[in-house]
Amino acid sequence: MDFRLDQDQRDLVRGVRELLAGRFGREALRAAVDGGGGGDGEGDGRLDRGLWKELGEAGLFALRLPEERGGVGLGLPEAVLVFEEAGRALLPGPLVATHVAAGSVPGAAEGAVVVTEVSPEGLVPWLEAADVVLGAAEGAVPVRSVDPLTPLHRVPGTGEWASETVLLTAAEQVGTAAWCTDAAVAYATRREQFGQVIGGFQAVKHLCAGMLVRTELARAAVHGAAVTADPVEIAGAKLLADEAAVANARDCLQVHGGMGFTWEADVHLHLKRAWVRAALVLPGDRAAEEVAAAL
Repeated sequence: MDFRLDQDQRDLVRGVRELLAGRFGREALRAAVDGGGGGDGEGDGRLDRGLWKELGEAGLFALRLPEERGGVGLGLPEAVLVFEEAGRALLPGPLVATHVAAGSVPGAAEGAVVVTEVSPEGLVPWLEAADVVLGAAEGAVPVRSVDPLTPLHRVPGTGEWASETVLLTAAEQVGTAAWCTDAAVAYATRREQFGQVIGGFQAVKHLCAGMLVRTELARAAVHGAAVTADPVEIAGAKLLADEAAVANARDCLQVHGGMGFTWEADVHLHLKRAWVRAALVLPGDRAAEEVAAAL
């Protein structure tokens, strides 16, 4: 089986990346992060409805709906490619929940309705911004989120995650892992120390090489699971994607040195989002249990 992307898939990736770069580039990201009240850098929980509508018009939520129902008519492998780009761009909002609900919740496919979901772990992202909440959210209490662009509430956890939700979240994690790899390499090739670029130092080379290996391993697992749609393979892909996202963000911080730990740098935003995704959807211990049970 040939797992390489065909021309249509490569065009899809390029188109989505260009769309997100134009609509939610770095300036928009920083404006969203720094737009919280009090100037403390904590987001105010408001979702950009204009952006959400544009994402709907671009087909992000209706990607897997059949054309006769107003959708794009693509499959899970293409959705994985799109959500990897969303993860790379750090798009805010309950993207996966709205996408998964596009076939059953009126208005979700068009981006007119925001859908969130109660996690089996008892967390609800973007509760106050959502029009529709899937699951019981009575008695939800706000909790402090490490990610300034993912407001969270906590409720009693019940139920299980849908496999497609796990897989698309893993794809977002791959996007963060890839962004961190690219950012670390770009910085290492221009930052000079002791008269040479730091990318020439063996320790930095090893860090960047390890980041690339983790990214490609996780990407291969996510792409493979998108083709088979096997729940165990999806759980394994989520494990690898979580590890790649978190470890790559940490190594990217290391490559950037003291600058990487400043609020003005974007590296910490990817690390924080990776932490939240890892905890919110099929955490590592539960994913490991699912894989182990199948061995």
